[in-house]
Amino acid sequence: MKSYLFKKINVIMVFILVFLLFLASILMKNPNTNISQVFSTEKQLPIYGVDTSDKKVAISFDAAWGDEYAGEILDILDKNDVKTTFFLVEFWVDEYPNWVKEFDKRGHEIGNHSATHPYMSELNERQIVEELKRTEEKVSKLTKKKTKLFRPPYGDYNDRLIEVCKDNDYNVIQWSIDSLDWKEKGVQPVVDKVVKNVTNGSIILFHNNAKYVTGYLPIILKELKDKGYEVVPISELIYKDNYYIDHRGIQYKK
Repeated sequence: MKSYLFKKINVIMVFILVFLLFLASILMKNPNTNISQVFSTEKQLPIYGVDTSDKKVAISFDAAWGDEYAGEILDILDKNDVKTTFFLVEFWVDEYPNWVKEFDKRGHEIGNHSATHPYMSELNERQIVEELKRTEEKVSKLTKKKTKLFRPPYGDYNDRLIEVCKDNDYNVIQWSIDSLDWKEKGVQPVVDKVVKNVTNGSIILFHNNAKYVTGYLPIILKELKDKGYEVVPISELIYKDNYYIDHRGIQYKK
């Protein structure tokens, strides 16, 4: 009987030791992780918007196809003294390297939008890292800056993507207002969609090659200014540390 109990205690001790080693390895790899996060079953979420008392919003452009309006967009932003965030796909960077440098030269932020524009939730960890690094390296070569923000194509993500992005020093960014400019219904529907829904901390989604972008953009910038909003790049809107994200994807300062 004593021998049985002794063996059982040994098994338990080995289990506890393995568990502690596992926990230590996670905390060493991610020193900002707390124990409750390790065992959390809650779905990991990207940042959709920010809870803030400041009247600040961020405008972002996804660039995956075409450059017809790039110059006009930049001129409109300059005229309104606005800096924003451009999320770029690798093949867009390859095709339009001079625009990448121009975005950076004019003070705009460049985010990562993957290499091949896939559904990220269908990829394994190695494939996700490859999607991140390929675009990151191309942008860095042109601007001497590392991309820190990632927007998943199609807004598609899962827990694995969020964790891999965190491990590679990326914040995953969605949007709280989809302008629906890609539907090409004209200028006013885009203006109404944005202006009627904007709040402090909104992240607004546009596309650089939307058909009516040069029509709606100056109107929206004026409307936002008239409402007292300051437009900033996403990295100037979000919290970098000591925050949590609620079930809607809204980021709160702890």
